[in-house]
Amino acid sequence: MYLKLKTLRKKKKYTVTDMAHFLNISPSYYSQIENGKRKLTYLQAKDIAKIFKKKPDQIFYTEDE
Repeated sequence: MYLKLKTLRKKKKYTVTDMAHFLNISPSYYSQIENGKRKLTYLQAKDIAKIFKKKPDQIFYTEDE
């Protein structure tokens, strides 16, 4: 799940700082989300999906989970 998020971010050439800015959180906080060290709220998942013009399930759901 988080690998997919990192891959999408890099594909769009966004930095961790860019994502943090879009989400109005600190770069450290975003990095922790991307590295699976901090849980994601549903609203954050929606906001992240919106940045990538996707649905949250397309980024954060895998059939293995």
